[in-house]
Amino acid sequence: MTSEQRRVNALCRRLLHDPDEADSATQDVFLKAYQALLREEKRGGDGRVLDDPTRWVSKIAVNTCLDRLRSKKWQIWRRRPAPEDEATILSMTASRAPESEDRYFAGQINVRLAAALAGLSDRQRVVFTLRHYEEMSLEEIGQILGLDVAP
Repeated sequence: MTSEQRRVNALCRRLLHDPDEADSATQDVFLKAYQALLREEKRGGDGRVLDDPTRWVSKIAVNTCLDRLRSKKWQIWRRRPAPEDEATILSMTASRAPESEDRYFAGQINVRLAAALAGLSDRQRVVFTLRHYEEMSLEEIGQILGLDVAP
């Protein structure tokens, strides 16, 4: 858990776009993983789950986030301004850091990327995130999502 927590939390943040929800999802991921290991142990399983724990935990994280995105129930509690208002607020905020111009342009790129990602379906966003942020191969992504990868 210790070795995977930061990576799983970053993955959840990218998929859910809500730090608090990502923290809750991360806890759920490790709870589900622990419960699965206990079930496997009680069944006397062969331990194949642990052949690639990174992929296994990633699959649990993706499925947990997709479940939360599908339910949309948690969004009732969001109190974040609209993306347009947030961009305006951020652009008006003065930065004391010497690299404020760089941060501004990085923020603009981030806003555009977030808008482009928001236009994708949940599954497309998951594939993009796993490929470009987690640097997984198409075969690994296909295994996590249960998809066939064309040769």
